[in-house]
Amino acid sequence: MLMAVASKDGVEINQHFGHAERFLIYEVGEGRAELVCEKKVSRYCSFDPEHPLRGHLLREIAEALAGCRAVVTAQMGEHPRGELEKLGIEPFMAGGPIEPTLVELAKLL
Repeated sequence: MLMAVASKDGVEINQHFGHAERFLIYEVGEGRAELVCEKKVSRYCSFDPEHPLRGHLLREIAEALAGCRAVVTAQMGEHPRGELEKLGIEPFMAGGPIEPTLVELAKLL
């Protein structure tokens, strides 16, 4: 299954959903997690007086994460969490090294 991760350094899960400008996409299964690609996105937490609710940014991020079963971030607000759930993307908040954390979280799905 595909899982997306917000990471500042590509090693640890250490970035807030709203601050991510990229998501690392991993194929997770059979006790392993392998990086398959990187998806660049616009930051969700950005002030735009033309679009104060940032729905357009959340749609863009959801499109970038299409096909992912879950997204794992260090922090995530209520609104994006609920919207991702509606799209069938399971939101997780976690920290630590990416690969072993994804392998453990995959057991919950």
